[in-house]
Amino acid sequence: MATERTIEEGAVFEPRFDDKGLITAIAQDAGTGEILMVAYMNRQALDMTIATGYATYFSRSRKRLWKKGEESGHVQKVEQILVDCDQDCLILKVRVYAGQCHVGYQSCFYRELSSDKPQELRFIAEKVYDAKRTYKTSRKQS
Repeated sequence: MATERTIEEGAVFEPRFDDKGLITAIAQDAGTGEILMVAYMNRQALDMTIATGYATYFSRSRKRLWKKGEESGHVQKVEQILVDCDQDCLILKVRVYAGQCHVGYQSCFYRELSSDKPQELRFIAEKVYDAKRTYKTSRKQS
């Protein structure tokens, strides 16, 4: 097993999956820098992403792999994968050509906490596509 120093400062990719076999993956628009979504990958999803160049994740709710865009067509073409110092989180810099959130927004981060009422959310974006028309069945995406 690699030492902390090797993982933190070495040049060998040794991703640290959690006790469920998952690693956090943040999708970021390579052009704008906007954070699009946060998901999880298991080893197979990570390997498929690297092999194909398209983001594949592990759905915790459906307990299976899913290629981003398999239903919507809103795929993520991976341009770069960044690895944090502990190798337990990834940033996927991706090219996208349609909204990425399964409810119709460009990003899953379309609300913010209200500064004067922190228990309330304020919408900061508009929907960019009709999710009801795009998805055949209603489902929870993770």
